[in-house]
Amino acid sequence: MDSDHPIDNKPGIRLLLEMDGIEGEIVLSSIYGSYNFESNMTIASGNIAHFSCPHCKTEMISEDECLSCGSKMVPFYLDMGGKVSICSRNGCKNHFVEFEDLSVALQRLYQEYGYEDYAFSREPAVPHVHEKQEVAEKIESGTFLYTYCPHCFKSLLENDQLKLKVAKGDTGYLLLSPYLNVFTSKSTIYLPENQLIEDIMCWHCDKSLILTEKKCGNCASPVARIAISTRTKFTDFYICTKKGCRWHGLKDEDMNEIRLDESLEW
Repeated sequence: MDSDHPIDNKPGIRLLLEMDGIEGEIVLSSIYGSYNFESNMTIASGNIAHFSCPHCKTEMISEDECLSCGSKMVPFYLDMGGKVSICSRNGCKNHFVEFEDLSVALQRLYQEYGYEDYAFSREPAVPHVHEKQEVAEKIESGTFLYTYCPHCFKSLLENDQLKLKVAKGDTGYLLLSPYLNVFTSKSTIYLPENQLIEDIMCWHCDKSLILTEKKCGNCASPVARIAISTRTKFTDFYICTKKGCRWHGLKDEDMNEIRLDESLEW
């Protein structure tokens, strides 16, 4: 794991890479189901990649064959037990996970990988009294955000994920955690780190969610607007369109009524 090279806002998986006799390095996303990566090589679609451990230089390969294209699978063994296997052919999205004991693995996942600090809740946010005795709504970290398209007002949630349609050359879907200040994500297309997403759209009505006139408070990139349901009303919620930037915030007129716990905006 490489904390100095995060992919999808989590430490990446750094490996040595060899393809067509050319050697280099690659950092894969550690989020299961994400196809994002960074590499110092140009990787042609359809080519077979050979991955090796950057420490012992041993190639990571198994005898298992991909059920989609017949290439060899590449295994990654988990310290919680089990393994994740991915296809060695660039562009093939076949992958699977195997656990020796699923219940033990899930328990360790929530205890050790960044979720234990949040009190996850789907309950409406409760009022918070500030020093001036003004009652304002505070949305705590870990609160489940019920999200909607600001155009058609249909829910943007699917299978407990915030689903957005995205374009970056190709068109696909970006799946974000709907819990406030939990920054896990995965996408069905390659989204390079620290680059702008060309467009973010509602997957129901296809209308763009990007507001070019409003800028990210951290990196000054354009932001995307979604609607969230708070205890008292619907309000606009903004996220940065730059891959890897964690800034998020509310519209100006709501800032005195609603507080986002641990937000970079405050």
